[in-house]
Amino acid sequence: MAAQTAPRERLTRREFLQSAGLGLAGMALPALRVPLTDFPALQLGRVAESSADIYPEPFFSSEKAGAFFHDDVFPIRAAVIGDSIPEHNRVWYEVAGHGFVHSSPVQPVRDERNTPAETIPEAGLLAEVTVPFVDVWRMASEQSYRAYRYYYKATFWIRGVERESDARSWYRIWDDLREVDYYAPADAFRLLPPDELTPISPEVPLEQKRVEVDLAHQWVKCYEGTELVFTTKISSGWRYASGYYLTPVGDFQTYRKRHSRHMAGGNLATGYDLPGVPWVAYINNRGISFHGTYWHNDFGRPRSHGCINMAPDAAKWFQRWSQPALPAETQEVRVDYGTRVRIQA
Repeated sequence: MAAQTAPRERLTRREFLQSAGLGLAGMALPALRVPLTDFPALQLGRVAESSADIYPEPFFSSEKAGAFFHDDVFPIRAAVIGDSIPEHNRVWYEVAGHGFVHSSPVQPVRDERNTPAETIPEAGLLAEVTVPFVDVWRMASEQSYRAYRYYYKATFWIRGVERESDARSWYRIWDDLREVDYYAPADAFRLLPPDELTPISPEVPLEQKRVEVDLAHQWVKCYEGTELVFTTKISSGWRYASGYYLTPVGDFQTYRKRHSRHMAGGNLATGYDLPGVPWVAYINNRGISFHGTYWHNDFGRPRSHGCINMAPDAAKWFQRWSQPALPAETQEVRVDYGTRVRIQA
């Protein structure tokens, strides 16, 4: 028997942003709904995984009605808290004219174009992608070789600008792994102002800030003294067919940071190749870090290769709050101290 739809109350825009943008999708709430009219701009969803099944109701027990596929983009009409399956993530998205898709394979995105800069300083500027995705080319022309596709909320270091015509500019983008420059339409990137990256609570002494990671329940909690100042759901390391990639337990510190990192590893069948991973804070010399994640929206269960996945906005907050500070004009900082991190199984 198909599950019955429970009465739905309105979910405020703030609650939606908490659930979709900060990884709090597993809140123990009754069935709720936030209509599109609560949003000042059109909220979109991009299928970040291979597919996203469509259901007539926000329950996996209802009969499947179709599917979207990788990089399909659709308007989200409402966010709905469904039943208790899966327990860690109860958020569904209502798609006008189609039905409902579970949020786990869907990245919430916008399509916001920007006015390109006339010039870029020699040292470069940090930028984030503000469209669902943008194709990236080896030269400043779509007639050249397409190198990558960059995704919403990914961050990159912009090293120059080239004008193709009065109607189009291209940014020259540094790839820190391949050590080459790529090119992409400039209007897909927002240059981040320094005041957006200023440290949070810089007056709090180093020894008063601490982080607790609960792997059993997939939460991270940030404290200033005894006060809890921030918490969000995460996705930690998991056992894959290619091997065990469990997040290490113990005491660490956020001693090294990058605004952006091209992460890659493994082979073609089981590996990953992720340019522009945002807001990276390393805790050991094996590459384990806190960082933003644009390739899934399924926070609350393990599914990484050892790192601590966070929603991009949550990772950005963590980057700004934890020490050491990483100046907006600096690509990387590495010191012999950092905010204390305790990871428990």
